[in-house]
Amino acid sequence: MSFIILITLGYTAAHAQNIPDISTIRVDDLTDAQVQELVAKGKEAGLTEPELLQAAQQRGLPRTEVEKLRIRLEQLKLTGDGPGRTTTRRSERETRKQSDLVEISDGMLSQDGDLTRPTSDKPIFGSKLFSAVDRKLTFEPNLNLATPQNYILGPGDMLYIDIYGLSEQSYEAIVSPEGNLMLDNVGPVSVSGLTIEDATRRIKNRLGNYYPGMGGSNPNTFAQVSLGDIRTIKVHLVGEVRMPGTFTLSAFSSVYNALYAAGGPSDNGTLRNIKLVRNNRTLATIDIYEFLMEGSANLNAQLQDQDVILVEPFIARVEVAGEVKRPGIFEIRDGESLESVMKYAGGFTDNAFADRVSVTRNTSKERAVSDIYQDQFSFFTVKGGDRYQVGEILNRYSNRVQIKGAVFREGNYALSEGLTLSQLIQRAEGLRGEAYLPRATVLRTNDDLSTEVFQVNLAELQAGRGNDILLQREDIVRISSIYDLTEEFYVKITGEVRNPGIFPYSRNMTVEDLIVSAGGLKEAASVSDVEVARRIQDANARDISEIIATTINPDLSPSSDPIILSPFDNVIIRRKTNFMLEKMVRIEGQVNAPGEFAVRNAEEKISDVIRRAGGLSEFAYPKGATLIRRTEFYQTESEKIRKQRNYEELLARLANESKDPSESQAMLLQRVGKSIQQQQPSLLNRDEDITVQTKIDALSGIADRKADLAPIKIRETEAIAIDLETILQNPGSKHDLILEEGDIISIPKQLQTVRLRGDIIYPTTVRYESGRSMSFYINRAGGFDNRAKRRRTYVVYANGEVARTKSFLGIRSYPIVEPGAEVIVPTKGPRIPFRPGEVISITTGLATLALLFSQINFNGQ
Repeated sequence: MSFIILITLGYTAAHAQNIPDISTIRVDDLTDAQVQELVAKGKEAGLTEPELLQAAQQRGLPRTEVEKLRIRLEQLKLTGDGPGRTTTRRSERETRKQSDLVEISDGMLSQDGDLTRPTSDKPIFGSKLFSAVDRKLTFEPNLNLATPQNYILGPGDMLYIDIYGLSEQSYEAIVSPEGNLMLDNVGPVSVSGLTIEDATRRIKNRLGNYYPGMGGSNPNTFAQVSLGDIRTIKVHLVGEVRMPGTFTLSAFSSVYNALYAAGGPSDNGTLRNIKLVRNNRTLATIDIYEFLMEGSANLNAQLQDQDVILVEPFIARVEVAGEVKRPGIFEIRDGESLESVMKYAGGFTDNAFADRVSVTRNTSKERAVSDIYQDQFSFFTVKGGDRYQVGEILNRYSNRVQIKGAVFREGNYALSEGLTLSQLIQRAEGLRGEAYLPRATVLRTNDDLSTEVFQVNLAELQAGRGNDILLQREDIVRISSIYDLTEEFYVKITGEVRNPGIFPYSRNMTVEDLIVSAGGLKEAASVSDVEVARRIQDANARDISEIIATTINPDLSPSSDPIILSPFDNVIIRRKTNFMLEKMVRIEGQVNAPGEFAVRNAEEKISDVIRRAGGLSEFAYPKGATLIRRTEFYQTESEKIRKQRNYEELLARLANESKDPSESQAMLLQRVGKSIQQQQPSLLNRDEDITVQTKIDALSGIADRKADLAPIKIRETEAIAIDLETILQNPGSKHDLILEEGDIISIPKQLQTVRLRGDIIYPTTVRYESGRSMSFYINRAGGFDNRAKRRRTYVVYANGEVARTKSFLGIRSYPIVEPGAEVIVPTKGPRIPFRPGEVISITTGLATLALLFSQINFNGQ
């Protein structure tokens, strides 16, 4: 555990607050491998071995233990003869490393939400460069670049020295705190404070004493010096920064790296005059606006150990508001012009009034407002506290006239000198055909923004008799359409046409024209019974409409005396008298030719259809015959749905049979397809739908009013009991019913069983035996149960008829049982036990009655 705690010493100074207490660590307990790994971790974090020892002592490791650690490092030949001495050793070279700037700044800028709290109500240009919540611009130096020749070496830098050619050798050496490189068999070489270029020259001169091939005019041995691991430096950030303090950075770092680590200038800090101080002398001045506006970062001023970055309070600030691309607050330098400030603000927007900018300036006593015109921007000197307002162009037109209504090109037009109304109409491509010529209006706006209207007779103007109007700015010419001034005319057609509905009215339209527009007549349409309902124009008349009766030709050819329709006429096409669609019935079961049959006439009966079906077969049981009939609630196909389905089947057949259709077949396919598209099927006719729904609502209302009445079931079909034997013996009698659409006559085979249901011991189905009574069959099922309601027993015969038990003077007369019958025994319902309270109430009442009777008897005696 102690070794793991020591490893955390390899973190950067920025993580020092996370290192636990190590004051109890004993170096003697560490193995050599642990010490070597400790040094390796320190190098990964950018710490040299002396810095590692210093960090351990700062974190509470006793001085005696620090000295033991230094001795252990010397014994392992990791530090040489002293704390700052380096050694040359061969190793596998790794990529350059430096302290991670993100880790350095991690956690340092989270105090009280400095980065997330808004710094100002109005944005200060450049303030978010270093302190934005989602910082992406880290300014981290690129370590993969070639070693900069102007890089100045210092203690902690590692150099790779490669000798190649006739002789080959490789050195790795770290600059000691004294500024020396210790090279094996060569000795110390002082390089601190030198650039890479100067240090390379000095190292080659020293190595030339040991490698003669490096000298002369024709050398055969060469040396190359490159920078390995980079040292870390301490940089102090003071003044108006968000997190002032000392930061450990890479030696490649620039001022921007340090500002990023500290969160950048605070609200009061300057962005235009950041000073880099080295050895008590200002080395460089950084203007962040140059980086933001021109991309010039001044990265040549690299930091060195113990540099100071001083951020003074801001110089002066101005505000730019209104129609600029980047409104906000901007810091200014002495002598800057308004032109420069407008560049910082991104320039004018597209809607800006750029000719003049209004400025509010603080004087010694009060504020003053001035106007700066565009030709003054370059020499107008801005002053701290100024507020510049850029206005918006006016929402008005200097030379606009408008024309609306019945012209070919409505819209805005430029007002030229001497433009008249007739000329404007010509520019608008002229009047449309529906233009209302007796009256056009010109709406004019006066100087006081009041309006007045001029009326123009366009018919006289076109004829050259009227006065042409000279137009002015913002005039609006409105030319109405004749349809704008009248109600839209239409006519209506209902009844037996393919597409009933509303159609546009046209002058001289006849009844036949309207029928053609509605897709023609239906098959059921009556051409001799057509009515036209016309509105009564006399307001005082008591009649609502005028009814005009007429006839039309079946082929819709013009009649000799056609009816000319008026607006809002309603043409009604009635159905032919006694017109009916084909009706189909079906016979199932024991007939010689079962199947579907078309009803021949309106009086065809059951016996007629059975005769057409070849009569009953030898296995038929006529007593069990049943007629199944649709109720008024049956969802039958409307005529439109039936035609739709027939059209679809016809189209499918034509498509399958006509792979390469002829011209006539192609036209037929097109017509059928169009008919399918025009159909708008509905399951029920509207009138039928309303009637059926009214009945359903009435039945539901009855069930709702009767609390003890079970919900009424709406059935689409029902079984009707018929006496087929009597029907066949007496065709046309009252028992022989007239057939209706969808009737099903079901004739079963000879039945040989009887079914028993209800409150009996063992409900079952038994074999029918001729001449047996109902008691016989009930006994076959185990007899009545205890709760059986015997006097309510009834029989349902195979044809649907029902016979109940009769009783006279206490003698029950059970109905006769026939083959296929169903005997049903109702129940009295479950026995309801008495509650204890009810028992007490009854017994108390009986006791009271007994006492009363006893008193009466006593008094009587």
